[in-house]
Amino acid sequence: MGDASSSATKVDFSALAVLQKWPSLGNQRRPDREPYQVSEGTLDACITAFMQKPALSRHLYEIRTAAQPPLVTDILSPEHVIELSRLREFL
Repeated sequence: MGDASSSATKVDFSALAVLQKWPSLGNQRRPDREPYQVSEGTLDACITAFMQKPALSRHLYEIRTAAQPPLVTDILSPEHVIELSRLREFL
């Protein structure tokens, strides 16, 4: 049994996740369109796929997964994915 502090920061990187991309025009999200699936797999695989995208287009992507409070929400923004990537590297 782990202590409460370690379980509070534990992220299940093997959880099912989907990497989605927003349709864009001029490198800006099209709010009148729905995002479409780019890849599906584990949260770990989706974070890796996201980090391989060019930095200038990452704002067009998001990851959807089951929420894992407090660190993982059901829709992860690009900034959130980058933070989780750093956490993953640290762990």
